[in-house]
Amino acid sequence: QVQLVESGGGLVQPGGSLTLSCVSSGRRFSIYALGWHRQAPGEQRELVARITSSGRTNYADSVKGRFTISRVNVKNTVYLQMNSLKPEDTGVYYCNAADPPAGEEYWGKGTLVTVSS
Repeated sequence: QVQLVESGGGLVQPGGSLTLSCVSSGRRFSIYALGWHRQAPGEQRELVARITSSGRTNYADSVKGRFTISRVNVKNTVYLQMNSLKPEDTGVYYCNAADPPAGEEYWGKGTLVTVSS
């Protein structure tokens, strides 16, 4: 069983920055597609950013140009650099790792990001 542990959330003012980290316990980290999702209060969980095993990335339109996802396989870690934060970025951010052909998918427990003055 793979465990994902997120960190780096907190309270930040609008326009500020945060970097989220997610560390995996699995041995097969390098083959997983990794994603950051968020869930705002009263809303459904949505994909924020995703990075494939080969390093291709895609982002939700609402965060393009402000957020950057990256991975360091030797550290079993995926990052989400968040700049120019807005109040609407507030939510619980979840890390996800998936290998669909193998039928594997794992989720972390989330880290709370609050953007408020």
